[in-house]
Amino acid sequence: MLTVKHLKGSSSQPLPKRPSGIKRYMPAMLMASLLGTYLDLYFTGKGMYAFPTRPFSDIFTINILFTLAVLPIFMIPLLKIMESLKGWFRGMIVLAISVAMAAAEKMAESIGMFVHAENWHHLYTFIGYCLFIGLIAAFHGWMNGNHFKKPISTE
Repeated sequence: MLTVKHLKGSSSQPLPKRPSGIKRYMPAMLMASLLGTYLDLYFTGKGMYAFPTRPFSDIFTINILFTLAVLPIFMIPLLKIMESLKGWFRGMIVLAISVAMAAAEKMAESIGMFVHAENWHHLYTFIGYCLFIGLIAAFHGWMNGNHFKKPISTE
C-alpha cells in the first residue's frame, strides 16, 4: 500500500480527515430517520396503516419513537455488519432482516400496536425494507467514500 504525506512547504490544503466512530454513521442515521418518518406519514395519510398505540398520539399520526430513535439506532449495527460482509452475503442479510421486519410487523398487529388496511400484504413490507436498507447502505457507502473502490496500482 502506498502512503502519501502532505509536504510541509506545500501551498495546497491537506485533505480533511474522514470521520471515525459513530460520526461515520450519523448521515445514514439521519437519512434513515427522515426517510422512515416521511414514508410513515405518507402511508398513514393514504390510510394504508395506522398506529393505534403510539407516543404523543394527539400530535403525531405515526410512531415517532420508532422513526426518531429505534430506526436510526438499529442502522448502526446493521451497517457495521454490512461493511464487514462482501457480495451476496450482504444481500442475504438484507433479505433476512426484511423477512424479520415483516414478521415483527405481523406480531405488532397481533398485540394492537399496528393496524393495516385490508388490501395490505406483508410482501409490501418485505420489499419496502429491502429497498429501504439497500438505499441507506448505498447512501452510507457514498457518504464514506466506499463506493466503486478500485485497488491502487503500485506500478
